[in-house]
Amino acid sequence: MQKTYCNPVYPEIMADPFVLKHEGRYFAYGTAPDGPGGGRFPVLVSNDLVDWHPAGYALMEPGLDHFWAPEVAYSEGRFWLYYSRGDVEGKHHKLRVAVADNPVGPFKDCGVLLVPDQPFSIDAHPFRDADGQWYLYYCVDFLEFEDDHRIGTGIVVDRLLAMDRLEGRPRTVARPHADWHLFKKQRAMYDAVYDWHTVEGAFVLVHGGRYYCFYSGGAWEKENYGVSYVVADHPLGPFTRPEGSEEALLMRSRAPNVIGPGHNSFTTSPDGSQDWIVYHAWDTAMTGRRMCIDRLVWQGGRPTTDGPTFTRQQAPAGLALL
Repeated sequence: MQKTYCNPVYPEIMADPFVLKHEGRYFAYGTAPDGPGGGRFPVLVSNDLVDWHPAGYALMEPGLDHFWAPEVAYSEGRFWLYYSRGDVEGKHHKLRVAVADNPVGPFKDCGVLLVPDQPFSIDAHPFRDADGQWYLYYCVDFLEFEDDHRIGTGIVVDRLLAMDRLEGRPRTVARPHADWHLFKKQRAMYDAVYDWHTVEGAFVLVHGGRYYCFYSGGAWEKENYGVSYVVADHPLGPFTRPEGSEEALLMRSRAPNVIGPGHNSFTTSPDGSQDWIVYHAWDTAMTGRRMCIDRLVWQGGRPTTDGPTFTRQQAPAGLALL
């Protein structure tokens, strides 16, 4: 009998879920309340993307700072954890990186700020191209109008010279441009007040020789939050918006059952034959953002999904043996 699942696939809070597939197992990292002793970023382990088991916390960092949006890259036999650290208001977060010899940690912070000149930087996404070159996509704030772009948080990309060092030549990937990207009207930021718009949570997939940078837009705690994408012929761009980008092209809320799906990562099924999107979504009572999965299907060069789903679905193909 075909195994099935129903979202969410893990009952506890697990926002901004990133899944690393390593040697046939899945390791998930997410934003969540602090664990005992200052544990940051819960780590979950699975053999099939459906049944997840806690494996501790990636970082042990006691204190009052808030830690957001972990992603892990495997390079040269080590695991590199990218994350942001800052205050609760979300106005002073800085990108950092930690390293470990095991995917479940413990990770040790490398003691460097990846983009020290930026007053705000979040949502790092390391991407390795086919030639072995690593890039880092991340978010910064834009305070200038340009073309049809709005003021607010957007995505840039830079080349990694080492896993803990950027080239320092970021290129713009995506900036907010549509009404659905609204984060908050009349938001006080940088000693001024703006109608603030946001695109964040980059993740890159290559399909048909093209680079699809997926992003989440809008206000993370509201119904307008969803997932869309831009496309380029090179990891550094230039990226262009597909037709229809005035709406979230891949995934949006399905009220009242699923609110604010987004900040996704992607992985493949156990047999490697299917693409799967891993994302968070609010429950109907808005008590927390929990980890969900749905299949991604390419149709005529465009990514599509039935998600966000809230009914029983077929599990990923080729379940690994326990």
